Amino acid sequence: MILSMTGFGKSVYELPNKKIVVELKSLNSKQMDLSTRVSNIYRERDLDMRTIITNKLIRGKVDASIYVEVTSDERTAQINRPVVESYFNQLLEIANGLGVDDKAMILRLAMPLPDTIKTETPVLTEDEWNILQNVLNAACDALIDFRKREGESLHKDLESHVAKIEQYLGEVPQYEQARITKVRQRIESSLNEIVGSANIDTNRLEQEMIFYIEKLDINEEKVRLAQHIKYFRETMANEPEPGKKLGFIAQEMGREINTLGSKANEANLQRLVIQMKDELEKIKEQVLNVL
Repeated sequence: MILSMTGFGKSVYELPNKKIVVELKSLNSKQMDLSTRVSNIYRERDLDMRTIITNKLIRGKVDASIYVEVTSDERTAQINRPVVESYFNQLLEIANGLGVDDKAMILRLAMPLPDTIKTETPVLTEDEWNILQNVLNAACDALIDFRKREGESLHKDLESHVAKIEQYLGEVPQYEQARITKVRQRIESSLNEIVGSANIDTNRLEQEMIFYIEKLDINEEKVRLAQHIKYFRETMANEPEPGKKLGFIAQEMGREINTLGSKANEANLQRLVIQMKDELEKIKEQVLNVL
């Protein structure tokens, strides 16, 4: 089954005072290339989250955003009263020495000083970590569903290009006899110009013709290309992550098509080879998106 490497998945879970949001985006890549943007409270679990994403998504250039939206007025900042009182008393002592009697002004001077506000650092509890794992897995599953839908389109597109190559390969035999006849006529014409028809050794000519035509024989290339096409289809249908293997098979198909082109020596065969190459390039481009 074909999965695309392109996808998007999102999952949200609401707690009484906040909302956990996970968004995943994936593009094609030769291996897993994962970048994460994580809220501070979850950074201690960054490696664990990376493991979950990698195990689920296998391969691709993945951007993960894992953040928290506060949904209630939960105050985590508090005035550090002992520090404020210490500042205030020291400033008041100085003010009294200078003859200044404005306690409100002294308090305003004390509040911006260091450590007057203490912030409680949120702690990730085990229960919230379990929830986060579920949200992360749900986002991965949503992205995989997206990949499946894209994969169906990819499968249809690849099959259409493979079918065209198979069609062009099926048209090759009708031009093979004409190709051999043209090769023979060309050789005989050249010999006649050089030595004259009366001086041609017919038996030797036949031997040389057989040798030359055997060098131009394309039956093996046709058979191997047909086998590669069959293997390509089987791999699309049966492999769980066939992208890399399909790329290798496409390379082998290209070798056989190129050999057909080098041996063709016939205009119609060359045209078929060009058409096959065109379809193969489209296959190679699409295979890059297959997981």
